[in-house]
Amino acid sequence: MKQRWTEDELREAWQIWPAEQHMIEKKRGATRLGFALLLKFFQIEGRFPGGAIEIPAQAVRFVAEQVGVEATALRDYSWKGRALKYHRAQIREWCGFREGCAADMKGFKRWLVEEAIPKEQRPERLREIFLQRCREMRVEPPVPEKTRRLLSSALQEHETVFCAGLLRRLSPETVVRLGTLLVVQQADSAEGMEWTPWQSLKSDPGKAGVASVVEVAAKLRQARGVELPPDLFKGAAVKLVERYAQRAAVEEPHELRRHAAPLRATLLAAYLHRRSEELTDHLVDLLIETFHKLSKKAEKRLEEEQAKFAQLAEARHRMLPKVARAVLGNTEGRVSEVILPVACLKWWAAVLEESSRAGTGASVRSATRRSFTAHYRRILPELLGTLEFQCASPDSHPVMQALEVVKAHLEAKGRSYPKGLHVPLRGVVRPAWIPLVIEDEGDPPAICRSAYEVCTIRALREQLRCREIWVAGSRRYRNPEEDLPPDFDMKKVSYYGMLDIHLDAKAYTTALKAEMGQALQRLDKGLSENPKVNILAKRNGWIEVSPFEALPDPENLASLKEEIKRRWPMTSLLDVLKEVDHLQHFTRFFRSPTPRERMDPKTLRRRLLLCLYGIGTNAGLTRMTYGVENESFRELLYVRKRYLSVEVLRQAITEVANATLAARLPRIWGETTTACASDSKQFAAWDQNLLTEWHVRYGGRGVMVYWHVEMKSVCIYSQFKRVSSSEAAFMIEGVLRHCTEMEVDRQYVDSHGQSVVAFAFCRLLGFELMPRFKAIHKQRLYRPDPGQTFPNLEPVMPARAIDWEVIEQQLDTLVKYAVALKMGTADAESLLRRFTRANVQHPAYKALTELGKVVRTIFLCRYLESEALRREVNEGLNVVENWNGANDFILFGKKGELATNKQHDMEMSLLCLHLIQVSLVYINTLMIQEVLEDPVLLDRMTPRDRGALSPLLTSHVTPFGRFDLDMTTRLPLKVAAAYNDAGPPN
Repeated sequence: MKQRWTEDELREAWQIWPAEQHMIEKKRGATRLGFALLLKFFQIEGRFPGGAIEIPAQAVRFVAEQVGVEATALRDYSWKGRALKYHRAQIREWCGFREGCAADMKGFKRWLVEEAIPKEQRPERLREIFLQRCREMRVEPPVPEKTRRLLSSALQEHETVFCAGLLRRLSPETVVRLGTLLVVQQADSAEGMEWTPWQSLKSDPGKAGVASVVEVAAKLRQARGVELPPDLFKGAAVKLVERYAQRAAVEEPHELRRHAAPLRATLLAAYLHRRSEELTDHLVDLLIETFHKLSKKAEKRLEEEQAKFAQLAEARHRMLPKVARAVLGNTEGRVSEVILPVACLKWWAAVLEESSRAGTGASVRSATRRSFTAHYRRILPELLGTLEFQCASPDSHPVMQALEVVKAHLEAKGRSYPKGLHVPLRGVVRPAWIPLVIEDEGDPPAICRSAYEVCTIRALREQLRCREIWVAGSRRYRNPEEDLPPDFDMKKVSYYGMLDIHLDAKAYTTALKAEMGQALQRLDKGLSENPKVNILAKRNGWIEVSPFEALPDPENLASLKEEIKRRWPMTSLLDVLKEVDHLQHFTRFFRSPTPRERMDPKTLRRRLLLCLYGIGTNAGLTRMTYGVENESFRELLYVRKRYLSVEVLRQAITEVANATLAARLPRIWGETTTACASDSKQFAAWDQNLLTEWHVRYGGRGVMVYWHVEMKSVCIYSQFKRVSSSEAAFMIEGVLRHCTEMEVDRQYVDSHGQSVVAFAFCRLLGFELMPRFKAIHKQRLYRPDPGQTFPNLEPVMPARAIDWEVIEQQLDTLVKYAVALKMGTADAESLLRRFTRANVQHPAYKALTELGKVVRTIFLCRYLESEALRREVNEGLNVVENWNGANDFILFGKKGELATNKQHDMEMSLLCLHLIQVSLVYINTLMIQEVLEDPVLLDRMTPRDRGALSPLLTSHVTPFGRFDLDMTTRLPLKVAAAYNDAGPPN
């Protein structure tokens, strides 16, 4: 049961009603309170609590007030004996429940195997589903140990049935091909190592380039060469397939070979199914990145050549005055007699070459074509022969037609395409490329193959990025229609209700138009009385906002920090992580995907903490074994590979974040907030992979993490992203996917985290996007209707009004996309990539931009009108900056660089960092509250102190452990014997 309840939730769930009073009034003291809590707990959960620790403290106090008993009396209630059995029986009868029998357990097991387990396999979640089923059947669930055995038995039976059914659907030839993946190709008897094709399939691609394309295409052909039936996992839950794929990923080839044939075939097939999708995604990424790299390298090479040529040109220009004097001195003379003695033919040839370099754009295109022909063209057969491109109208899409032409003539000889061949140019070749593509403007024109191939791949790249063209067998580049809910038409009313949007499109836009008009009128009327905001006519409209006045420094926070340092001096960061596990036991989530766990729980717990700390601080596993008895690098490596995963780390982070939110005392921290701020930070990383990119603003290569931090420094969600990916997409994803008990209705971002499309989606999804605009002077306010005027705002208002009709026409489509985001059938990055300027003709994109302009105008009016709102947004983003600053304190190893090329390892490092940092916030919250238990110290806190109070403190913490200096010991060096404490010998 959750431990954090609002006042409204307590009244709704824990209120004792008059019909229940007669049972409770017969009891006295602790018995009355215990019975009342048992009753309400059972009504909420459908089961009885295992002890007082399961009941939220807020609920105990709320119920105690109603029954007239002190909350502390619960300590005297007996959780064993006949009285408890009698109370339970009385409550069961009152609620219409009965005890379960053997027939019930048999029916539950059948239901679990057939309906529940195909959709969910996580033990904790499966237990919740089972308890909910018991509640629906009005049966009291069995005790925890019986429940555990029932679930374990059902999981085993489902696995047996599922694997046997899958093996029957595989042909004998496919089973043999699966087996060949585990055949040892190389063996090292000395090291006990073996190498199989299976391990080759699991490696990540390298840096974008020809070699990586060839390597990934070979792996994809190898995976497809097994020839799994395309409908092998049709009807199977995605989570079930993912569970088998994860298990296959962590097991070694010799472990896979030991399994029974049905299970082995299922594990291999599930992994290959998922891996084929990943490899297809990688190959598309390589296509996009390699051809982007091709253009950028051509530009860079030309810039270097021009810089070198400019140095030579400067010397040539010094000759011009001499030439001019010679010409003016003898205007009637011959060139050979007047000019050439001053400037030779070689000098004039250099001037001619310089003039030919004036067209930078044309030179870049020529360099791009030359580089493609000489080096990059060899990847075309790999890409076009391996990937299957599709679109809604392949017969009329010019890029699809161009791909057919290119594919058909890959092996053709000659510089140009055959005369008379229809080669589509419109929609494929940009006007600037026409001189390179059309070599002879005859009838028909001669089309240069290499230039046309470059233009085709560039056009394909743009269409793939906005998903107008998709790739069969891909996950991220799949048909965008697969992202949308297939039953939208049948459940339209339900989906509109889910988003709390009016079903009538006209009524929706009418309400929106009224809100927009009111916001503009308020700003227009109040602008003359707002000294901090000016709207000027210069430069086609200019918004001017005065900076904030500095707030006074907090008076008492320094003494609070000193008291914390005095009570807990130089607390080990590893001890902080350990203490949080003692309090919340988050390590219980870390389970092996394999069914058997033979390691002692205490040993596993210690090794998990060492792994989490070593990875999260970047110190590494080797250093974590120093000074720790009975631990070795191999043992920690085994735990990391077998037990740590992205999903489980997120569960642990959620557990600690929820614990922090529940532990807060309102008298210190104030009431619960529903606002969250988000921002990204770059971490340096190795660059032989597809993720690491150069960041212009930070001036270095790395990857990004996008943090979502609530106002008191609890980071509720984090995401791993590329430098070039949209921050707005990750902002939306974080609000929707965080699993904490916090409800976010306001989201603060900087300029990079917002866009017109993001404003629209945030409105549809029911939360407010509140950015801090870096270039506030460039913003524009839009008018609701044509001809409507706002005298003070006119300089920043375009003449064109909002097109409400396109919003009304496309509202169903917009809701469909928003539902896909809300339900998780589409990720925000893939979906928002469809709505970019490259796809400006898409009707839904037009509607989103219009809706986004409306929502942004409403927010801008409020933002300009209220300094308090501007300060609120700024303070929220300062919290994220403070969080980013603490990253460097914790991730101290290897200068904060992620020393790996594996995406999975990078993401794990950053999630471990997140877990350690949120654990530090939890412990600091408890420390601050313990210090402020003193009423004198609490009364001394001013409103400014409370506003600036943050639990993200590091001055009392050491991340480096303890340093021991023993002067009596020496290093085992030969030279050490020649020295003694008196110094070196004479």
